Amino acid sequence: MKILITGGAGFIGSNFVHYINENYDYEIVVLDKLTYAGNKDNLKEIIDNIQFIKGDIGNENDVSNAMKDCDLVVNFAAETHVDRSIEDPSIFVKTDVIGTYNLLEHARKYDVEKYLQISTDEVYGSIENGSFSEKSNIDPSSPYSASKAGGDVLVSAYHKTYGLPILITRSSNNFGPYQYPEKIIPLFILKAMKNEQLPVYGDGQNIRDWIYVMDNCKGIDTVLNKGKLGEFYNVGGGNEKTNLEITHMILDILGKSEDLITFVEDRLGHDRRYSLDSSKTKKLGWEPEWSFEDALRETIGWYKKNKNFF
Repeated sequence: MKILITGGAGFIGSNFVHYINENYDYEIVVLDKLTYAGNKDNLKEIIDNIQFIKGDIGNENDVSNAMKDCDLVVNFAAETHVDRSIEDPSIFVKTDVIGTYNLLEHARKYDVEKYLQISTDEVYGSIENGSFSEKSNIDPSSPYSASKAGGDVLVSAYHKTYGLPILITRSSNNFGPYQYPEKIIPLFILKAMKNEQLPVYGDGQNIRDWIYVMDNCKGIDTVLNKGKLGEFYNVGGGNEKTNLEITHMILDILGKSEDLITFVEDRLGHDRRYSLDSSKTKKLGWEPEWSFEDALRETIGWYKKNKNFF
């Protein structure tokens, strides 16, 4: 079996490459553009076990070279940072929509067995009460989430129109090793270690559901092997925390003063709460294994050991 993992040098993608390398005897091909958030060193321990191709999912030749003869395709390649999408939406549309289109066309061309699109709970927008299911309407709030939603509906349309064997996972906020320090957990860990101010948006009461990255990798693997083609699957950790709670936990574990907290002007279009109903994925036999606190301590330990990694 030969698997193509796009965006495999990024945060979640590289963790998934490690997971596949450890658990399967697959021939692994990684295609990654190596933007600021992609780092080939994320794969250095297993680089001899994989075929690494530096390339862009928006480039037809790069995709053709990488996907040829592959049986499975898992697409992690994406622009993902909300703040950056507000500053320049164009690169998000190019990668998350046009790049996805390019992958789908080549997946048709090479008649792949399965194509799995990695998406996000942010496509659903904000929810005051309850949790989003796979049947919930999408209502993205930022150019980032809108571009991911665009990719999702395109993937779904390729199944309905062409019969392409697709699957889509939508996970909650991931954290863990190798995450570029622009998202709240790695950013605040590194800032706290340096005794720098931790900028909390607004009142800090925005709620996110958090999942340890390896739990997400196992969920993705479960969907890839057991999911029904053409379907969406939520992969949530069941750990709803406010941004301020996260901040306090990081400072507490590191033994740092809460004086490092500073409140800043809120982000434009900042969703108040995300919450996922992952019962559909759990029916396939998946359950998150890590408690939030244990996973956070593990993550902090990794950044302490690798503080000069980025």
